[in-house]
Amino acid sequence: MADTTELLDDAMIDPVTGEIIDQKDLAERLLTQAKKQGVSLVGPGGLLNQLTKNVLETALSAELTEHLGHEHGETPLGANMRNGSRTKTVLTEIGPVQIEVPRDRDGSFEPVIVPKRKRRLDGIDQIVLSLTARGLTTGEIVAHFDEVYGAKVSRDTVSRITEKVTSELAEWASRPLDVLYPVIFVDAIVVKVRDGQVRNTPFYVVMGVTTNGERDILGIWAGDGQEGARFWLQVFTELKNRGGEDVLIAVCDGLKGLPEAINTTWEQTVVQQCIVHLIRNSFRYAGRQHRDALVRSLKPVYSAPSEQAAKDRFEEFAAEWGQRYPAIVQLWRSSWAEFVPFLEYDVEIRRVICTTNAIESINARYRRAVRARGHSSAWTLPQRGRGAEVPLPRDPLA
Repeated sequence: MADTTELLDDAMIDPVTGEIIDQKDLAERLLTQAKKQGVSLVGPGGLLNQLTKNVLETALSAELTEHLGHEHGETPLGANMRNGSRTKTVLTEIGPVQIEVPRDRDGSFEPVIVPKRKRRLDGIDQIVLSLTARGLTTGEIVAHFDEVYGAKVSRDTVSRITEKVTSELAEWASRPLDVLYPVIFVDAIVVKVRDGQVRNTPFYVVMGVTTNGERDILGIWAGDGQEGARFWLQVFTELKNRGGEDVLIAVCDGLKGLPEAINTTWEQTVVQQCIVHLIRNSFRYAGRQHRDALVRSLKPVYSAPSEQAAKDRFEEFAAEWGQRYPAIVQLWRSSWAEFVPFLEYDVEIRRVICTTNAIESINARYRRAVRARGHSSAWTLPQRGRGAEVPLPRDPLA
């Protein structure tokens, strides 16, 4: 079939009759024939296995024909000619497939579709990387291939595949950025990392919203929990050197030295304190029995129609809670300059820039991946105590 058809614009055309081959009808006929012959669809010797074998062998034969310059059975144009074949088992997306790889006499044939010394197709690498990204450990990936594909893949093979992305990660981390980002979000996720000893390590994520409204992770940096203005200045200088010339609004959670570093890098950038983080930080100074009441008292402040209205509502809050929790009042006063910018915008824009929820959803994916590898010697998920629970809606303006 592969000798009499060619692929044109996603349609199989019979070059003899010029008619379009109905691929669905062809598949149904193949399945019917396989059932009559008692051939299974998948598994060793199955229909898909045989089709893959035929396609690969036909492609290899065509490659060798192009390499030698003559068809099988024709007079060779030079001293080099076909020299039989050798059996090779390759791992494909449907499992292991045994194929016959044609050879030439002088050994100069270098097949492309199944290169020499390669025993798995590129699709397998993508499956391994996808499973790794979903948090599966090396052992679990090995077991997955054994159970699903009936293929034996060693732990070393899986490790080599995952290590291939190291250079790609370095390239990704230094890729050029857009000139302008209307909004960037800065947040941290803390995980336990085993590096000689197990320790809490913060990973800082910067996500930008492009002018097309698309979210883009600009970079991830590991810290030690003692980061200050110098660290953040290096981070933002790196982003600017990669092409990020301007940022309109930066939403962050009030990390030490962060606002100063942002305005040093981009002088006109508006720094917006994340409202959820601000309320969460307030809970550090409050008794658990008062948290719900605090949220109700603070909502008129961060949902006020204007800055002046917010000031008035805050004075009411201070009068109600200032004597019991003066530290909370002081926290809000010291963060006021970074809290109020979002009040200048319509409600729709406020919902976008008043919290780092947009980046929190990304961090949730990281946590799921880390949680899946929690029993690994390299990664474990930090256990959150009850003190981390915050009775806040995902949207504080709801």
